Amino acid sequence: MAMPPRATVAERSWDELRSGTSGFLSLLDTHLGVRVPGFLPPSECAALVRRVYAGRPFWSSDFGGVQFSLGRAWYTHLEQDLEDEYFANARTSDAVVERMLPGLQGRLCEAISALVGAPAIKREGWCGPGVHIFPAGEWLSHNGGDTHFDNEGLSGEQLARRSRALTLVLMLQPPESGGALRLWDVTFAGSDDVSARDLQSPRADVDYRVGELLVLDSYRLHQIQPFTGTSDRISATAHAALDESGSAWEVWF
Repeated sequence: MAMPPRATVAERSWDELRSGTSGFLSLLDTHLGVRVPGFLPPSECAALVRRVYAGRPFWSSDFGGVQFSLGRAWYTHLEQDLEDEYFANARTSDAVVERMLPGLQGRLCEAISALVGAPAIKREGWCGPGVHIFPAGEWLSHNGGDTHFDNEGLSGEQLARRSRALTLVLMLQPPESGGALRLWDVTFAGSDDVSARDLQSPRADVDYRVGELLVLDSYRLHQIQPFTGTSDRISATAHAALDESGSAWEVWF
């Protein structure tokens, strides 16, 4: 039986989305996510991946080496009780990302601005967009990631208002096989607990291609699937939410 539209992932070209005529947020409301093939050409992604590896001395190791990041990710620091370290090193984190991947943070902020039709700027005092590295042959590749919502960076007030919030994932290097992002037709309803019934809801797996951008509602339930092969799974991520003024979006990692 065919899945209903809400349980499918829309696909649009970047030219169409950045024109501002696609009604992007309405499109996102009626699908599990929106994928944008060819957001970056493979040659540029390969160059960025080389720079990610060149920046290995600056990687942050999380959860005992289960995963790494170039730039500091809020959720990993929150879950490891390293919140103070995250904020104390935010400027250094951004400087490292800009040094190793010049212009990437700005490019993702510009992409968010084009999608939502409003200014999108880095959140004051927080780390800007960064890169996740999930090593091949290690724990996450065998087991997949946690099933979760991306609501950790939202304030209590933003959660209470159900402020608009987006997650952007740009695939720089997909694994050789697997590693899709599974999206469920389930959104955050006040608790991070996930039930067996939630996991039986309609879902779709997004198998990324090099240079593909995926945008999802940050309140949507999702999970990285296991993967195989010798290539690390490397992706750039930006989180964004409508600020208290309702006229601009704040961006962080």
